[in-house]
Amino acid sequence: MTEEFDLIAIGGGSGGLAAAQRAADYGARVALIEPAPLGGTCVNVGCVPKKITFNAASLAHALDDALDYGFDVTVRGHDWAGFVAKRQAYVQRLNAIYDRNLAKKGITHLVARGRFTGPHTVEAGGRLLTGKHIIVATGGRPVVPGIPGHELGLVSDDFFRLTSRPQRVAMVGSGYIAVEFAGALRALGSEVTLLVRQETVLRDFDAYLQEGLLRALAEDGIRLVGQATPSALSRSSSGLALATADGRSHGPFDAVFWAVGREPWTADLDLPAADVRTDAQGFITTDDFQVTNVPHIYAVGDVTGRAALTPVAVAAGRRTADRVFGGMPGRHLDYTNIPTVIFSHPPIGTCGISEATARVRFGAGVKVYTAEFVPLYNGITDQKPKTRMKLVTAGADEKVVGCHIIGPGADEMLQGFAVAIHMGATKRDFDDTVAIHPTAAEEMVTMR
Repeated sequence: MTEEFDLIAIGGGSGGLAAAQRAADYGARVALIEPAPLGGTCVNVGCVPKKITFNAASLAHALDDALDYGFDVTVRGHDWAGFVAKRQAYVQRLNAIYDRNLAKKGITHLVARGRFTGPHTVEAGGRLLTGKHIIVATGGRPVVPGIPGHELGLVSDDFFRLTSRPQRVAMVGSGYIAVEFAGALRALGSEVTLLVRQETVLRDFDAYLQEGLLRALAEDGIRLVGQATPSALSRSSSGLALATADGRSHGPFDAVFWAVGREPWTADLDLPAADVRTDAQGFITTDDFQVTNVPHIYAVGDVTGRAALTPVAVAAGRRTADRVFGGMPGRHLDYTNIPTVIFSHPPIGTCGISEATARVRFGAGVKVYTAEFVPLYNGITDQKPKTRMKLVTAGADEKVVGCHIIGPGADEMLQGFAVAIHMGATKRDFDDTVAIHPTAAEEMVTMR
C-alpha cells in the first residue's frame, strides 16, 4: 500500500528539517526520511560539537594568559573523556528536540534510508511513499584518498568519537576542517603536523587571511609541511608513517586525519529511477529555485555542492517550502555575499569576495583598506598575536564587496557587517558609523 504525502524530505539534516517543518507549518502533509540521529552532519559530527571543542581550546589559550592578568592558576590537565561525554550528551539533547518538534508538527518520521523507485515514489524501510513534491537533502561525507593504507587514517566523523586525545597528530588537508581540528588539538596539548598539497591553507580565502593564519599556526607550534601529496599510510611499532609523492616519509604519528574534502551522499538514492541528474562529481544540479531537472523534485544543502554551510541549507530549505507551499512564487536563496566563519585559532570571518576576485571582476575600480593591530586583550599579555582586517571596495562610490577578519571575536562581529554588505553599504557608510570603543570591531569603521 502506498502512503501519500504533499512533501517527502529525504534527509534529516539542516536542510531537510528546515524544509519539512516549514512545509508542515503551511499545512502540508510531510514525511521525513533519515536513518541516523536527526540534525545531520552539523549537529552530530560538525558545527555543534566542533564549536564546543573550539570553546575548550579557547579556554586553554585563556588559561595561558591568566598569569598576565594576575591569576595564580595551576592547570592539572584536561579530562578529554569527561569533556567528550558532556559534549555528546548535549548533542543527544538536540537530537531529541528535533524528534519532538517533528511529532508536534505531525510530520511522519521514518528511521530508514530512502531510495527513489520512480519520479514520485520513494521506498524507505519497506514502506512505499508517494509525494507530490520531493526534496533531497542527504548532505555529504568525508573523502578518503585512494592510497595504500588509507583505512588506517581517520576522518572528521571519527574525530568526535575519540575517547582519548592522540598526542602525535597529522592533519592532511588545507581547508576549514583541517585548520580547525589542528588548532583545537594543539591548544589541548597534541603535537600537530599539518600537511598541505601546496604551501598555504584556505586557498579559496583572501590572501591576507591566509597570511595571518599561517603566522598564527606557526606561533601556536603547529608544523606546516608543504607540497605534501599523500601516497601511502603504514603502521609500525612506533606509530603511523605517512609517505608523500615526493619520496618523503612523515611521522611517526598516533593518528592521521584525512581532511581532503567532502563528496555528496547520493550513491544509495537510486537517482536514475527518478531521472534526477547530477554533475561529474555526483552533486545534484539545481536552478536558482533549488529545482532539479525534474520539476517537482528539489535539492538543498551540501548534496548540491553549493556553499556547503548549515545556514545555507536551512535558508534554501525554508525558502523552497515558502515558494511551494506558502504562496511566495519568487522566493529563493541569493547565494551572493554569504558570510562564513572558520573556527581556527584565532577565528576567521569573511563575507563577499576576495581582493583577487574583485580585481578580476572590477579592474581598476577596486580600492582596499587594511588594518593590523594587537588587540587590547593582548596589551598586557606576553603573547602579542595580531588581528587583521580588510575591506575590499569597488566603483566610484566604494561599495564594500568584501570583508575579511582574522582575530579574536571575528566569528561574532562578522554577522552585523554581513547585514550591511548585503544591503549594499559603501565605505562612506562604514566611515559614518560611530565606533564602539574600545573594541576590535571599531577598526572596521575607522580604517583609512
